[in-house]
Amino acid sequence: MSRRIECMPCPPGALPEVLLLTPPRFADARGWFSESWNPTAFAATGVTTDFVQDNHVHNARAGTVRGLHMQIAPHGQVKLVRCLRGAIWDVAVDVRSGSPTFGLFAAARLDAASGTQILVPDGFLHGYVTLEDDTDVFYKVSAPWSADAEVGVRWNAPDLALPWPVDPAQAILSAKDAALPSFAQMRERLA
Repeated sequence: MSRRIECMPCPPGALPEVLLLTPPRFADARGWFSESWNPTAFAATGVTTDFVQDNHVHNARAGTVRGLHMQIAPHGQVKLVRCLRGAIWDVAVDVRSGSPTFGLFAAARLDAASGTQILVPDGFLHGYVTLEDDTDVFYKVSAPWSADAEVGVRWNAPDLALPWPVDPAQAILSAKDAALPSFAQMRERLA
């Protein structure tokens, strides 16, 4: 059995820094075992991030939207996101100044059945919508949360036009996320 982590850009070719990583599962009659984080195994894929905090989010209902969020320097975060129960549509948007892929996004379905994780680099907005009730999301971050460094964009900002798989009238948001600015307004804040 191979202990090699399957690694590929998400989606292939568009944003090579956003990675889909699937650690192997070793199954028998009892179920399966997987190393969801092993610094040595992940380093073999090029992922050498030092993660400092783990976060676990429970989402009671399908259609729950969280994001789009990020932290700016010097508190920027790399995130390694996986779905422990249920399923999400996860998205990362490149907002790195001067990047040739500025404003482009990568998205993937993450679910408990596959064990696939997404690596969201520093300089990318991040968010997701739950596709099932009772969905748990777990993610590692490379820097602790900092209120002063947090920025965001409204999930359905027309100037991003992300193809979210949820009817806006059915989306469940926090008051904070519902009040986030447009993409252009966030860019002005960072200028």
